[in-house]
Amino acid sequence: MKTLASLKKGETGIIKQIHDSMITPKLLDMGCLPGEKIKVQYFAPMGDPMCVHISGYDLVLRLNEADKIELE
Repeated sequence: MKTLASLKKGETGIIKQIHDSMITPKLLDMGCLPGEKIKVQYFAPMGDPMCVHISGYDLVLRLNEADKIELE
């Protein structure tokens, strides 16, 4: 399974689904919808969190949250 956390800086993916019922509503509210294109902008100096571009804005996610987002 390919997840958002596995992408490197500058790589893109298409969201397939989210595998955590606790954070799913929060991520959906922030535009992380199935079918949306998502691009990794950069990582914090220690590697966590990461900044992604989705739905016209930048969003910061912890790697454990990004690991729950499956990509096509």
